[in-house]
Amino acid sequence: MDDSCHQNGGRAPTGGVQPGASQAGAGHAVSFKVNGTLQSLTVAPNAILLDVLRDQLHLTGTKKGCDHGQCGACTLHVNGVAINACLSLAVMHDGDEITTIEGLSQGGTLHPVQQAFWDHDAYQCGYCTGGQMMSAVGVLGDKRIPADDAAVREAMSGNICRCGAYRNIVAAVQDARGKMKRG
Repeated sequence: MDDSCHQNGGRAPTGGVQPGASQAGAGHAVSFKVNGTLQSLTVAPNAILLDVLRDQLHLTGTKKGCDHGQCGACTLHVNGVAINACLSLAVMHDGDEITTIEGLSQGGTLHPVQQAFWDHDAYQCGYCTGGQMMSAVGVLGDKRIPADDAAVREAMSGNICRCGAYRNIVAAVQDARGKMKRG
C-alpha cells in the first residue's frame, strides 16, 4: 500500500475535488444557461451560486465582497432579475438563465450601461463595477422605479462603492437610460 492509501485510511486516493463539488459523491447535477451557454455541472448541495460561477466556470467578473448580501459586488441576473449571488444556492437555479457581467456585452459591443460607466468614469478601483452595472441594468429595466436621481440612488443603494464614485454612477445610469430610450 502506498503512502496516499495509508494516509487516506486504507482507501484508494480520491484525486482532486472541484471547488463547489461534493467530496462524498452526494453532489447534485444542475444545468443552467450562463451568458447564453448551457452549463451542466455537479455541485454540492450547499454550493453558493457565486462560488460555482467563479470556481467551476471561471467567470470571475462577479466579485465576492461581503458574503452577506450587503455590498452588491456579486449582483447578477437570474431570469432577468438582479440577485445577490452570494445568498443563493446553485441547486436552486437548475433550468434558469443567468447573466453575469461577462455576458452583458453582445458581439463585442458594450451594453449601453457599460459604455456609460466608461464615459462617466463611474468606477475607481473597479471591484464593485460589475455588480454596479448589473444592478443598473436591473434598475433601468424596472418600470416601477422612477427616473429621477433620488430614485436611482435609492434603487442602487444595495451596491457599495468604497471609492465613492456614486455621483458618476448615477450620471452613468441616467446617460444609459437616455441612450436605451433612443436605441
